[in-house]
Formats: sequence, structure tokens, C-alpha cells
Amino acid sequence: MARKMVYDWKSWWRALQKNNYFVIKLGVSVLLVGLAFRLLYNRSSDISPVPGAPFLENTRISAPTVVSVDSQENIDENPTQEYGTEPSDSEGKCNPFIGDWVPYEGEPFYTNVSCSIIEDHQNCMKNGRPDTDYLYWRWKPRGCELPRFDPTRFLELMRNKSWAFIGDSISRNHVQSFLCILSTDEKAIEVYHDENYKSRRWLFPSYNFTVSVIWSPFLTQAAIFEDINGVSTSEIELHLDKLDKNWTEQYKSLNYMIIAAGKWFIKTAIYYEKDTILGCHYCPKRNLTELGFNFAYRKVIRNVFDYIISSNHKGMIFYRTTTPDHFEGGEWFSGGACKRKEPAKEGEFELNELNKILRDIELDEFEKASAKASEKRVNLKLLDVTPLSLLRPDGHPGPYRFFQPFAKGKNATIINDCLHWCLPGPIDAWNDLLMEMVVNG
Repeated sequence: MARKMVYDWKSWWRALQKNNYFVIKLGVSVLLVGLAFRLLYNRSSDISPVPGAPFLENTRISAPTVVSVDSQENIDENPTQEYGTEPSDSEGKCNPFIGDWVPYEGEPFYTNVSCSIIEDHQNCMKNGRPDTDYLYWRWKPRGCELPRFDPTRFLELMRNKSWAFIGDSISRNHVQSFLCILSTDEKAIEVYHDENYKSRRWLFPSYNFTVSVIWSPFLTQAAIFEDINGVSTSEIELHLDKLDKNWTEQYKSLNYMIIAAGKWFIKTAIYYEKDTILGCHYCPKRNLTELGFNFAYRKVIRNVFDYIISSNHKGMIFYRTTTPDHFEGGEWFSGGACKRKEPAKEGEFELNELNKILRDIELDEFEKASAKASEKRVNLKLLDVTPLSLLRPDGHPGPYRFFQPFAKGKNATIINDCLHWCLPGPIDAWNDLLMEMVVNG
């Protein structure tokens, strides 16, 4: 494996010298990300044996920006607006993404015993995580109250409707949280899965409510040459101008959807437009123009928003922002871990450089798309989970991605997962935000 993954460093260096400063700065980190992707995201669950998103380096940069959360100006006719408290921001609404994690004396909605849908690599309780304090915090926006998710009321609101989570492994992580909370009212029945359990669908029969997760890590057409362990035999081939039919063919039939992307774009890829090669990202062995993953990400996100704006869709569409990792004391390959037992204080963690690039593109493109969507009366909203997630270094599986990781001793070599989220855990708060936005949006 090592021989296949190691580049000819002389040719690598010559290639980097020909490219710009941005590539020089990020080249090494992207190579290491590829190694992380292979080593960490092996087959760890019979339920979902597919690779997830790669880890990123923990370079210190500026704190996350927060922007307006929706594209619809006329919301005052919504008969359910009493769900939250009085608005508090300058536009007459509370911004639910600015706040703090506060101690919570109640119990989580579910446990690994009460919810059977939790995948093994997010099942921190089952895998032996000994501490539980990370379960007893709630997200509280500043200046207003965020009601706790109400499963029964939510299911009533979703009667005869459909919902989809579209994206990568973080979207799978989120859909499990969503289903586990709703299952406290009624158990969902799985009615579909593809061959590799990448895309799945569930039904809440009493409400005729369907929930899907649609695997589309790039949101655009991609040829991915990886085996079940994430080992690549060739560069990804990414068609920047052709959105992925896995989700676009279902788009019009969905009432609500959460769309997200990000982490997969840092992988080595060749970029196409009109079936012609434009260039690539980090392909030193190819005689192609280095364009950078930021070029591709901006193109795709813009195309996604253009598609949504022109669709005349009458439902509610969320774009979820990228989520941070929390490695400390090194990276995944050098002993980095996430050992904290409680939320961080504001300013204590900052986004790493690659996540900052992804986030800046998302916020920039959303801001432009939001104005156009409002003109077309398309209900496009930003689910900005980055700021609150950045403050939860205690919520990741860490070594407990694997069952009893220290069974052979405390000195066992462990690769930590400081990107995905334990279930139950901080990601459950994303659903509080969703319900508030659905009810008041």
C-alpha cells in the first residue's frame, strides 16, 4: 500500500514549482488527506460499508462568519410562528446560529439501545466510550429561546410529505440523528436501499412521511475509482457542469431537502466541462493545468444554486454548511485526538485552513443565490451548523469509532475520528434548528 501511495517526490516538487503559491501551500496537506481517507474510512459497519469524508489539517485561521439564514422575505403570514420566542435581530428575527452551549438537566431523546439505526462507527456508547457528560448540553441562541425538537408535532407537520438529506457521510450521520429522534413517536420502516446502502429511504406509516438519504458527495456527476476501503486506482473524474442525477431526478418530488458537500472536493480529481478536460486538482503526474479544489467547489455550488433558483420549487430547501474537525496534539497520522469532555469556549477553536476555504465559498455563493431565490420566491435557507459545531470538540467518536478500541491495552495504536459525531450527541441540536426554521420559515 505504501508504495502505491508515495509519489515521486522529485517530479512532485517540479510540478509544484510550476504552479501557484496556493498549490504549494496545500499540496502536502492534500496528499495526507488522501492517506487519511484510505486508512480511516475502511469497512466498519455492515449497515453502511461506504467511505465517508476525509479529515483535514488543523491549521489555525480566522473564526467562522455567520450570514442571513433565509431567502424569503415574507414570513409574517406563517400561522405557526409562535413556536419560538420574540425575534431579536436587526431584521426582526432571531439568528439561531449565534449562541452558546448551556448545561442541560434532561435526558437525550434516545440511546444506542432505544434507536437501532445508529451505524457502528457513530455508536460511541456501544463502542465503549466511558464518559457521558457530552450528552448534557443544549444549544441556546442569544436573545431568544430555541424550543426542543417536538417529534410528534414535527411528524404531524410532515404528514404526506417527503424529506431528503443529500450529500456525503455527514449527511448520513445527520439522517440517523433525525430518524432516532422521530422514532420516539413512531419507528421508521426502511422501504429502500441501494446495493451498497449508500442511498436509503424510510417511511413513517402513520403519517405517510418519507425520509431519504441520497449519496452524492460531489452533488455533480463523478466517476470515482475507489474500492470499499477508499483505495483509489485513478483520479476522480468530475463533470462540473452536470449535476448528479442521483438527486436531481428526485428533486421535484421532494417537499424538503438538506443539501451539503465539501470534504470530497479536496481529493485528487480531473475536472471536465462540456466533456472536455479543463484541468485538475493535485495531479502532478498529469500534464494538466492545476486549478485547485476551490475552483471546482465554487463552480459546483454555483451550479447547484442556479438549478435550485430556476426550478420554481415550492418546498423548502436548506443548504448545510461544512462541518469542522477537532484534532489536537497532532493530526490523524501523528497522534492527533479529540479527548475533550465538554464544549469549548468561544474563540478557543478556529477552522482549519481547508475548511475555511470551503466555508468562504459557501457563504459567498449562498449570499448571491439568496437574493435571486427571493426574487423567484424559491424558499432557499442556510443551515449554518458550523459555528455551533466548532464549539463541540467533545462530541466526536475519537477512538470509539471502533468497538472497544483499548481492549488490547491503553497503548494500542488508534486512528481517531474527530470529524463525525457520536449518536446521540451534539448533532441532535441540528434538528432543533431545523424545526424552528420549518415552523417559522
